[in-house]
Amino acid sequence: MTEDGRIEARGYAEFAQHFPEPGWVEHAPEEIWQATLAACRTALDQASTAPRCVGLTNQRETAVLWDRRSLAAPRRAIVWQDRRSSAICARLREAGHEPRVTELTGLRLDPYFTATKLTWLAENDPVDGDPAIGTVDSYLIARLTAGARHVTDPSNASRTLLYDIVAGAWSEELCELFGVPMHALPELVPNWGEVGRTDPGAFLGLDLPISGLAGDQQAALFGQTCFTPGDVKCTYGTGSFILVNTGDQPVRSDAGLLTTVAWQDPAGHRTYALEGAIFVTGAAVQWLRDGLGILDTAAESEAVARSVPDSGGVVFVPALTGLGAPHWDPEARGTILGLTRGTTRAHLVRATLEAIAFEVRDIVETMDVTVLKADGGGSANDLLLQLQADQLGIPVERPVVQETTALGAAFLAGLGTGVWSSPEELRKTWRLDRRFEPAGEDGTAYARWQRAVERSRAWA
Repeated sequence: MTEDGRIEARGYAEFAQHFPEPGWVEHAPEEIWQATLAACRTALDQASTAPRCVGLTNQRETAVLWDRRSLAAPRRAIVWQDRRSSAICARLREAGHEPRVTELTGLRLDPYFTATKLTWLAENDPVDGDPAIGTVDSYLIARLTAGARHVTDPSNASRTLLYDIVAGAWSEELCELFGVPMHALPELVPNWGEVGRTDPGAFLGLDLPISGLAGDQQAALFGQTCFTPGDVKCTYGTGSFILVNTGDQPVRSDAGLLTTVAWQDPAGHRTYALEGAIFVTGAAVQWLRDGLGILDTAAESEAVARSVPDSGGVVFVPALTGLGAPHWDPEARGTILGLTRGTTRAHLVRATLEAIAFEVRDIVETMDVTVLKADGGGSANDLLLQLQADQLGIPVERPVVQETTALGAAFLAGLGTGVWSSPEELRKTWRLDRRFEPAGEDGTAYARWQRAVERSRAWA
């Protein structure tokens, strides 16, 4: 990333998704690390200048265990989408623990979060010895530093169900509730400022400061320069995540939104956010491609959907891993309604894009929003963003740099090493690509969506 906010070079590498049982989603930590190395190597080969620092962002909530000395992971990571701890959440909820958990963490008892995954491992697949415990950021920093650092930041910690968002510290009470040894958790560090250095023997021969880190959605909020309370962004990725900056105080929601830490500066001042988390949006398009085989590429979805004027009455509720905000139903399952003999693949593809817009509307309607900033891979789809503007009745703005998760990590790293002097300086780097104005909608399709959501719930 250049000082004026442009992409200098990029690298990309995929790693395998593992689905050993229905509702289970796993990643092999070593494969994550090797993909990270490959992507960084590609970016470095393309770059015209040498890197000055490292910024890191990651999928949140995924639970990773590894040996502190060898850095080997004895089990696959349990991914944020994994539903296997649903029964543990129900057990804790029935025992009356959810109000206290929500009070301390701003979250809910849901399999989405890290702690119940760790509880499941302790009860069903315990690991010998005394492994390090963390999310993907902690694991990658351990690998980058050859095991010298075991750290995380408040944006990631606040997604574990183990962090007290008011005290800004790991909670002994929560660790005891979920059966997680506190000493195995990472040290908490600010979101910018040097937290360690890469080991040349581990990381492509480079000795660089690691000076910025944040969970992916908070990084995107930062990358969109949403520094003022009330600023809102939506990242269209595997899932979609709507975050609104709420300033220096945690704001509680009665509408199914999560209270989370957005970032913490080196002086210890925390900025908070409200978040609406949708588990499956872009992943639904991937399912059309990989599961049903009706698309060759995800990018093809726009042209196919435009070939029909509407979905022909078809409604797709992509609850492939349950429903997140605002419904929070881990037992919901994917539902397709309204099929007729005249239904084609184009209708199903269009219904999928409409579903993404409906899911985001479900959340944004609980907020006071005048403009929605859009980013992530799905934001390249013009039809999707027009449908979104129509459903919300407000403009949707797409920046020139749509990889704002990576951009946010770069901003944080640059702040941590003095490339930029303050977050306010970063506002000058944000550039508009396109603004989608609402053209109006009759409400019938959204009402049909709401009926379909009710039919998808509690299915499992």
